[in-house]
Amino acid sequence: MQDCETINLNEYTLSGEGGTAITYKHNSRNSLAKLYNNGFDADAAIEEFKVAQTVYDLGIPTPKPYRLVTDGERLGAEYEFITGKRSFARILSQEPEKMQKIAEAFAKAARALHSTKADTTRLTSIRELLRSFYLSSGTVTPEYRERALAFLEKIQESETCVHGDFHIGNIITDGNRTLWIDIGQFGYGAPEWDLGWFWTMTHNLGDSRADFLLHLTQETLVRFWDTFLPVYLGTNDSAALDEYTHKILAYYAVRVPFMFSLINHDKFPEEGCKALIQLIR
Repeated sequence: MQDCETINLNEYTLSGEGGTAITYKHNSRNSLAKLYNNGFDADAAIEEFKVAQTVYDLGIPTPKPYRLVTDGERLGAEYEFITGKRSFARILSQEPEKMQKIAEAFAKAARALHSTKADTTRLTSIRELLRSFYLSSGTVTPEYRERALAFLEKIQESETCVHGDFHIGNIITDGNRTLWIDIGQFGYGAPEWDLGWFWTMTHNLGDSRADFLLHLTQETLVRFWDTFLPVYLGTNDSAALDEYTHKILAYYAVRVPFMFSLINHDKFPEEGCKALIQLIR
């Protein structure tokens, strides 16, 4: 593949496993190769690397992207390796007494991200991405499709940056720098796209998947959400918090079928459509 360099995995050590990719640390230089699981769309991997370059150019704190790579079977990219890094999720799992401090740091980074103007010539509108998804795919019931498209039509567009896979496993620190990682879904739009996704990551994973992805229990994630949201919004008013949570549930419900299709390459279950359609108002 053009501009894609072949690497020898004997020069790397397995570093981590996620839902869509596996990472490998180079044995002698400060770089990390992220290779997508077999079956992952090659074009999507290439697009993620381009997005990473754009995000880095915008000055958003993220590891420097180096090059597209392959091991001969899987495609991915190589990035700057951050020595001594831990994700916020890992810190919370190891030092649960720091929940308030981590929530405050996460809220600060989120507000900075959500106040950054995107380069709309190089990044994708989340709203338009989802509109195309619903217009071109049959992954949901007709009723769900109509409700989602109507929602997308009425909400206002925003040109602020959104992470796309926004949660505490995708933000790291080395003690000096705090950086966003796994930015393949990065785009622009209303911050509620991120907040809605984070809500489902904190409420709907279940203990087994929460432990696999974030090294935490579902109960801990719910408590983190309840600690984070007041800091992010700058209010402890329960009515305001409830109102905002109600608002982001529609964003979550509209986006979940797209993410399900991306990860599982399958239709969103009909029972899921029935359960979520009432949230889209």
